[in-house]
Amino acid sequence: MVFMGDRATLLETGRFVQRHARNAADEIIEAVPAVDAVVVDSTPRAGAVPDAGPDTEAETEAETEGRHRRAAERGDTDAMSALGALLLRRGDLDGAEPFLRAATAEGDRAAANNLGVLLHQRGYPDEAAGWWRVAAVAGSAPAAHALGRHHRERGDEPAAEYWLRQAAEQGHALGAYALADLLEHRSDVGAERWLRAAAEQGHREAAYRLALALERRATETLRGPHAYGPPAAAGRAGHAYDTAGRLRAAGAARDGEDRPPAPAPPRTRETGGTGPLAEAEQWFRQAAARGHRRAALHLGAILEQRGELKEAGRWYLSSAKEGEAKAACALGFLLRDAGDEESAAVWWLRAAQDGDGNAANALGALHAARGEQQTAERWYRAAMDAGDVNGAYNLGLLCAAQDRLPQAEQWYRRAAYAGHREAANALAVLLLQAGDAGGAEPWFSKAAEAGSVDAAFNLGIIHAGRDENRSALAWYERAAAAGHTEAALQVGIAALRDGDEQTAERHLRCAAGGGSAEAAFRLATLLDARRPEPGPVVLGAPVDQKTECEEWYERAAQQGHRRAQVRVGMLAAGRGDLTGAARWYREAAEAGSRNGAFNLGLLLAREGSEREAALWWTRAARAGHGRAALRLALLAARRGELSEGRKWCARAVELGPAEVAERAARLSEALHQELTA
Repeated sequence: MVFMGDRATLLETGRFVQRHARNAADEIIEAVPAVDAVVVDSTPRAGAVPDAGPDTEAETEAETEGRHRRAAERGDTDAMSALGALLLRRGDLDGAEPFLRAATAEGDRAAANNLGVLLHQRGYPDEAAGWWRVAAVAGSAPAAHALGRHHRERGDEPAAEYWLRQAAEQGHALGAYALADLLEHRSDVGAERWLRAAAEQGHREAAYRLALALERRATETLRGPHAYGPPAAAGRAGHAYDTAGRLRAAGAARDGEDRPPAPAPPRTRETGGTGPLAEAEQWFRQAAARGHRRAALHLGAILEQRGELKEAGRWYLSSAKEGEAKAACALGFLLRDAGDEESAAVWWLRAAQDGDGNAANALGALHAARGEQQTAERWYRAAMDAGDVNGAYNLGLLCAAQDRLPQAEQWYRRAAYAGHREAANALAVLLLQAGDAGGAEPWFSKAAEAGSVDAAFNLGIIHAGRDENRSALAWYERAAAAGHTEAALQVGIAALRDGDEQTAERHLRCAAGGGSAEAAFRLATLLDARRPEPGPVVLGAPVDQKTECEEWYERAAQQGHRRAQVRVGMLAAGRGDLTGAARWYREAAEAGSRNGAFNLGLLLAREGSEREAALWWTRAARAGHGRAALRLALLAARRGELSEGRKWCARAVELGPAEVAERAARLSEALHQELTA
């Protein structure tokens, strides 16, 4: 079973608590997680000691605390504020509060903000907001940001916007991001400006969301919305249509197979340039470099689509190590495509255990391909439990492969009712094979309307079987327009029947290019009919190169098309290449071609191998070749086997064509006279 699908990497925008390391004293730092990004304001103080390296950090902090504490006890406002901030950052709320209150009473703006943080952590949001207002009015950007968040949590968006804008306009990264989030929630076009401002100050979530906005706008302008995703890794499995009219069923699917495959983003020269997609990629890259796991996932998908697999793998690995299940799944596909199936399974297992249905489907397909049906079924069920409708579809395929048709129908129905178009097509095929044509057709229609190319083709077969040629052609044309090879062949045949050679050639070329041997043969025949008659062969003249029609004949012949093999043999014989002609005739004859057997007999007889020629003529005659029967009659007459000759004459008269029947009748009469003389 081949695992199908267009490898989806569905990316979503989330709100994350930002964690910034402490650098300069004036930089914003995050408080206790429960505060949800409410920050401590700390301004530079005289005599402040910068953070030291990891080996001496604890000692330096202790020295700094001691120095501030001694100054605070002497009534130094700045020292009280700095000591309160230090204790607050450490989580010592009881120790910090008196120093912060004392500094606030002396009019210290930073202390007022940080007192608000402390009160917020203690569970007094309204009192905290009062101190934030004091600090914000005095010009504290962190306080304005905190106050804006406070108002937004209470649903007062005008007040929230006012204070967040105050913070953002002072260059406060968190304030700019929070303002952008508020404006984006209202679909305000000004959101992008503030996302950019926050991103330029190092806010990784802002960089990620700015990249998404740029990408979305650029791609919608070019060709509508899209989602980046790795290209499909495998071809469609199942039962291909043949000229007998069998219906086509699909192969196993993974996440995203029930939707049309997302087109790849347009290839441009913007990479490394200044276009919107290139700019989006750069912001994804910046966010990913700062540890944003979804940005790393998205960047990996972009690089994979561009074919830069090594770098894509590095970003997938970075994201997966941070716990992103979709990245672990995508990394598994990269490894599988590189031939490392065991490592792929390790990452799929990790992703599946984190609830990724796509990875569970991949594991199911992997075990199914190894013949481990029970394990495959377990993983398909896990995918279904994770909310992935492909799990039910794949369970249906697994049951159908084991001839457990009632169970297969049950799973197909479950997936089809959930909107899985290929499951609807597979269900219809199953019903049709069970003789329920009335139940099958609505499912074919539902699948086709949802975009299933196979279902559209199958509807064409159904209408053609009822001699509803106009309806059949409409469905064939619909499937052919979506790239269905066999549908393009049927449209080409219909155009040939109507005498529209131009339309026929266009569709036959599509079908032949898609691998249809019959289309290649019919295209070659069409082109062959346009060729001028060859002139007489001149000894010593250069041999002409192969024509396009001969190349198409050969392509069909190499795919096992018997009539094409005979035709290639005839063309080779016309060039004097008897060895090549014999090879193609023999290949066609051994595949059951009576013309191939007859022509091979002619070549062998010409070379003196009359006994072997007779064997091939016998095979051709028994398959209904009148000329082969006449040759056998002539051969028997030369050997004096008159009764055998009359028997083959009778067969030649029966098979024809007319001139062969006439010659065979005359020969039979002559043999009769010889026998009765």
